[in-house]
Amino acid sequence: MALSFIIMKKYFYFILFLLLAFSLQAATVDTISIYSNAMHKTSKAVVIKPAAYDNEKHFPVVYLLHGYAGDFSNWIKLVPQIKQYADAFQLMIVCPDGAYASWYLDSPVDTAYKYETYIGTEVPDYIDAHYTTIANRKARAITGLSMGGHGALFLAFRHQDIFSACGSMSGLPDLLKDEYDIIKRLGDTIANADNWRNYSVIHVIDKYPKDSLAIIFDCGTEDAFYPGNIDLHEKMVQLKIEHDFIVRPGKHDWNYWRNAVAYQLLFFRKYFDSVKLN
Repeated sequence: MALSFIIMKKYFYFILFLLLAFSLQAATVDTISIYSNAMHKTSKAVVIKPAAYDNEKHFPVVYLLHGYAGDFSNWIKLVPQIKQYADAFQLMIVCPDGAYASWYLDSPVDTAYKYETYIGTEVPDYIDAHYTTIANRKARAITGLSMGGHGALFLAFRHQDIFSACGSMSGLPDLLKDEYDIIKRLGDTIANADNWRNYSVIHVIDKYPKDSLAIIFDCGTEDAFYPGNIDLHEKMVQLKIEHDFIVRPGKHDWNYWRNAVAYQLLFFRKYFDSVKLN
């Protein structure tokens, strides 16, 4: 088992340049609405289809989650290059809406928030039903930034029947901070102390199979969440959970995430190439 702590190499940019150079057409972007039976409401999502999409060829899907105070449109507006990445890596990218501060949980204290069910099952079911995807867990990955980074790891570990690969960019592995509206989702830190433990990724990884996920996560060295990501990496090493962990200079901002997402999509493409998808 190889656990890797990766330092960025210049060759990645050369590989990415070659991939983009052969992408002669532009990906297309759909803005759709997906109804949640669990929450009895409709939310929007962005679906990015590679130029080769023609309703016949089937593609793997990467679900890309936004952060706290964000929405479904953040990635396509602030990182329009992801359209090129969809072409270069020959995959679909779906950006669902996780609300202002859902933390991608089925809240144990507020039944209006069932975003684990929505993102973890309802959205993939809808995408598979309306697009020519490879409807197989081996062809689904999920990642995101900040709140979405925690959400992606949380959902993947709890729904390994749906996702086979996951990632996080600048995620918050331990929901101990009484900030970012987490208390609204989990309740009082004393009366509901078990919630704060049971819904944190750094503890979720104790309870689920360790051998069926391809995992990548990263964080900038100037990010307030950096120590927590180091803790998560060290705990995964201790538990012998295979993963790629990337550290590079950077803050908790879009300059960092614009760079990080290209590496994560390359990781997922390489993973999809390594497994039999059909």
